[in-house]
Amino acid sequence: MDATSSLFAILYTFSASLLYPVVITLILLVIFSLMLIGEFLAEYSKRKRDTANLEMRCNDVREHIRLQDFLMAAESLRNIEQNYLVTGFAKDASVHVKNNMIPAIEWLSQDYEIRMAKRLEQTRIVATISPMLGLMGTLIPLGPALIGLSQGDIVQLANNLMIAFATTVIGLFAGSIGYVLTQVRKRWYWQDMADIDYILDSLEVVE
Repeated sequence: MDATSSLFAILYTFSASLLYPVVITLILLVIFSLMLIGEFLAEYSKRKRDTANLEMRCNDVREHIRLQDFLMAAESLRNIEQNYLVTGFAKDASVHVKNNMIPAIEWLSQDYEIRMAKRLEQTRIVATISPMLGLMGTLIPLGPALIGLSQGDIVQLANNLMIAFATTVIGLFAGSIGYVLTQVRKRWYWQDMADIDYILDSLEVVE
């Protein structure tokens, strides 16, 4: 019986010791999620999609490549005006086209895809772990709250319940921000990858 009591005491002590790290981490996640909103708005302001320009420039690239005029093909790529990721890819690809290193462009597209995935990781992690930590912050104070209830200590009960409810709200708030930003960015990057694939299709004539 003593061994069982000691084991439960260790579990309780370990669980209680996690409360402050959980609360601090939740506060940091909220601050980080607000920073992500600012970053999201800045990214939104830089997004620009002109399908007519993309189609015209890709047709020019395709024609110049067919004529083996790699300098003009590279110039057409540099004149693509789209979302900043697509424009950045086109400018980087123009260097490889100018040097007639077409296979490197496929590698470049994969590198851009990894960049997009990396940006999605931030908001996806926030969306995933914030509710988990919020749940931990909810359950940990319930032990002391029940002890306070059994001893008739209403102040202890109220304080622990306040912490439990606050951590739940904070966790859901940060998680909601991360989830929304992840979904919107995912749609953006699917669109960007579709544009990048269209640029790659314009180079297929030399493969």
